[in-house]
Amino acid sequence: MMQTPYDVLGVPRKASDEAIRAAFCKAAKAYHPDLNSGDQAKEQKLKQVIAAYGVLKDAQQRAAYDQSLADYEQYLRSRRRQRIQRFAAAPVAALVSGKGEAFTRLSIHIPHRRECFRLRRKVGVVEAHRRVEHDPLADVDPWLSAAIDWDRTIAFREHVWDLGLGVAEAMDTAQRGMGLDWPTSLELIRRSVAASKARGDALVFSGAGTDHLSVEDAKTLDDVNRAYEEQIAAVEKAGGRIILMASRALAKLGRGADDYAKVYDRVLSQVREPVIIHWLGDMFDPALGGYWGTADLDKAMDTAVGIINAHAAKIDGVKVSLLDKQREIDMRRRLDKNIKMYTGDDFNYAELIAGDAQGFSHALLGIFDAIAPAASYALSRLAVGDDAGFHDVLGPTVPLSRHIFKAPTRFYKTGVVFMAYLTGLQDHFTLVGGQESARSTLHLAELFRLADAAGLLSDPEQAAARMRVVMASRGIAA
Repeated sequence: MMQTPYDVLGVPRKASDEAIRAAFCKAAKAYHPDLNSGDQAKEQKLKQVIAAYGVLKDAQQRAAYDQSLADYEQYLRSRRRQRIQRFAAAPVAALVSGKGEAFTRLSIHIPHRRECFRLRRKVGVVEAHRRVEHDPLADVDPWLSAAIDWDRTIAFREHVWDLGLGVAEAMDTAQRGMGLDWPTSLELIRRSVAASKARGDALVFSGAGTDHLSVEDAKTLDDVNRAYEEQIAAVEKAGGRIILMASRALAKLGRGADDYAKVYDRVLSQVREPVIIHWLGDMFDPALGGYWGTADLDKAMDTAVGIINAHAAKIDGVKVSLLDKQREIDMRRRLDKNIKMYTGDDFNYAELIAGDAQGFSHALLGIFDAIAPAASYALSRLAVGDDAGFHDVLGPTVPLSRHIFKAPTRFYKTGVVFMAYLTGLQDHFTLVGGQESARSTLHLAELFRLADAAGLLSDPEQAAARMRVVMASRGIAA
């Protein structure tokens, strides 16, 4: 049975603000360490009480929570554990489940509609750049030019913000041959920042890098500096916060730690607000191999930590995308205490976010695009001290994420957009650059099965119908 903040404080859901505050004060006193020296159980209970009061003390936040809680409970009453209808095409069902039918566990959790960024512990950010919606009716050559449905693209950002998550924008849309050039990426940044400011409460960071400078044209470190400065100035002019991307040009020209220090020293000295540094591994982008001036990851981390800690006042956090759990843990323990670690590990995020006695990682993840409602709800459970509830929701999504991001990892966007199509967030299964063809039919079938197992298909009939359409387009029909 789910424990709500009301349960933690021992008050009814219709309790007045005064009653909630009185209950909090009473519980805080009862569990205070001064009265319970060495009692770890009561110390944990105090943390839960503080977190629960944090949800309910603000009237607007409490109202949003109450509404989402009511929606969630109604959803459970009406749809919980329904069976998905049998596929009309038996060969499709056989691909998906290995049997003649497939079932969906309808256990998706509707999240609290509030800002996860104000929670006591974890920050959750969706890498929404993975969901730039292609206009399927545009008469363009997909491999050569991008046709963006701007209204639907921004609508997805609104959806993410409604879930209390943040948006990481344009982090790789202009890289790795994924279809967007720098001018189009900048237009995406401008539109997203404008939409966030119109809400007044929405968090968005945007990628600034050097991707408009071709690696062939990069001759000196000054070329890299100027490229960084151009994109930083453009993002800041739009009113945006910056994620400082890794640079292919710097990876080519940087001969060692000193070269990286020179570039980052110059660039960081000019930013207006603290940035997020992104260390992207070569499994995502082979051109970034040897980043920080060496192929030795231990030495690379020494260089990165030294540069980052030397500029702590200019850095909000570090996103590490190495798919190496222990290396991320080691790095976050070495960071300045004021610098956040944002996990980019789409294989091990649940345990990295949960953390250990020495710390935890915040979340800045591509997989959160595909599982945003579950991710938001899981973070809300963790915020009120319900570790079991957090793992119960987020744990089953990990196999799906590992499948979507399996090697060759750079084709993950196909799976992210396929999930959006299955769950109704996108009306078609087409991507910028024609990337819908980047994964096999069997890969998509396994993705469907894993999404089903994780309870992420909130409308099973729609998901089944759309799965049939995609399978039929690939020659698998009744």
